[in-house]
Amino acid sequence: MELRKFIERTAATGILGVKITQNGEDMGKHLWDEECRRNIYSASKSFTSAAVGIAVKEGLLRLEERLVDAFSEDIPENPNEFLQQATVRDLLTMCLGQQNAELMGGQRPFYQQKDWVRMSLAFPFTECPGKRFLYNNVGPYLAGILVQRRAGCDLVSYLTPRLFEPMGIPRPTWETDPVGNTFGAGGLFLTLSEMHKFGLLYLQKGDWNGKQLIPEKWVDESTRIQVLTGREEDYGYGYLFWGGPHGSFRADGKYSQISLILRDKHAVISTVAECRNSKILMDAIFEELYPQL
Repeated sequence: MELRKFIERTAATGILGVKITQNGEDMGKHLWDEECRRNIYSASKSFTSAAVGIAVKEGLLRLEERLVDAFSEDIPENPNEFLQQATVRDLLTMCLGQQNAELMGGQRPFYQQKDWVRMSLAFPFTECPGKRFLYNNVGPYLAGILVQRRAGCDLVSYLTPRLFEPMGIPRPTWETDPVGNTFGAGGLFLTLSEMHKFGLLYLQKGDWNGKQLIPEKWVDESTRIQVLTGREEDYGYGYLFWGGPHGSFRADGKYSQISLILRDKHAVISTVAECRNSKILMDAIFEELYPQL
């Protein structure tokens, strides 16, 4: 694959690395900086989605569970009708029914409360869940908390034997809340190649070297469009995965930490970056790399 035009076009975007695989063959890789573990920000959410899918298969939780039942000891007194209606599924689609986005990167260092579960459930639920998309870290955080509680261990310990070790990914670092729970909405640290492996796993419908790490049914369900975002430039949202052009989907973190799965090309393109304009980088992927596949 010819990368010269892509490299020239993206050099000023803050891109740090790109890797392309098609039909199991490495098609290209270029590094602007050394490959080390970096914060993949909200691409971490897709790993939480995988954890939920595995937990569903293991019978630890159900998407139909109501939050007032799943978090019965953390719910505020006299929960309103919207909170009473919210389910585990609503945690995964960004349609929780809360008024504002919370637990975002610029907010987390400044909360006075240490119990983020109670705090998250006390944020106002102002509309019927499942109806309107609002990007919000509360949902994936609580989804990760539920897996941890039902499994009896933190999210890293849960995923290590089920996902990371089988894929040859040494135990990673993952941000925690003030009491030590894994923060499932962000803060996972991986290399470009490790995040790329995750994209390949999803391209292969959860199969890794003949072992089904994630149920195929969950891969299909979590990566199809579950909700429209209401923004013209978006293609919709699944269970903590973004939809994209040509039927693609992706794990996507701030500053363009991306693992893009191209089903129609049987390919994965992954990037790590410090990019402040993700559209420029995404346009370059689809205009310079995609046509060569």
